[in-house]
Amino acid sequence: MRRADRLLRVIQILRRHRRPVKGQAMAEELEVSLRTLYRDIADLVTDGVPIRGEAGVGYVLGQGYDLPPLMFTTDEVEAVMLGLRWVMRRGDPDLVRAAQDAVAKVGTVLPVELRPVLFDTALLVPPSWRTFPDNVDVAALRRAIREQRKVKISYRNEEGTATERVIWPFAITYFDAQRLIVSWCELRQAFRTFRTDRMVEAEVLADKYRERRAVLLKRWIDQEQGAGRGVQGHVFM
Repeated sequence: MRRADRLLRVIQILRRHRRPVKGQAMAEELEVSLRTLYRDIADLVTDGVPIRGEAGVGYVLGQGYDLPPLMFTTDEVEAVMLGLRWVMRRGDPDLVRAAQDAVAKVGTVLPVELRPVLFDTALLVPPSWRTFPDNVDVAALRRAIREQRKVKISYRNEEGTATERVIWPFAITYFDAQRLIVSWCELRQAFRTFRTDRMVEAEVLADKYRERRAVLLKRWIDQEQGAGRGVQGHVFM
């Protein structure tokens, strides 16, 4: 690997993590010695890259630093396009349009030699032949999650029993056939998931729930993992 490419990889590794990254882990990923890694970090700091930390503790990239948008590798472009194609196949109408717009925007900033990788990639997402259509506006539920607003829903379970509940939605998990709203349910005073194809109505309320969305998500994940269910099969919004 060329040194210039390695320096960009160092920055990319730091961008990938929110917490300090140990030098040994970075050196192993880059397949270089720890001494070489420390020298690369020192050179980046000298060039003005805001890397904080020290040997034995770990390193973080300071806020506000970013790479030019053209710094994509071929694999990164294919990964982006594969993800966007999945959204175009599985997302709600607003997300589908957003994915299409994102493809157009990425295409305008890519160098000429990488554009075929974006538009003519051989990585395909097949249609889902067993998708359950949403009965409610998922875009409205996504906005409710971002704004941490309560939602009143009418819901029918698998047996057809109808209930009305007020939920605190904090995540949407996307499966191949359906979408689940991950929530705290005021009726049950517990975490519950609700399929959007079984929702009869969904009304976003003006009231906001009191706990932070990120805290609820962590509590739910901890609960699922503690019960041995895990969340590996979920693709979160």
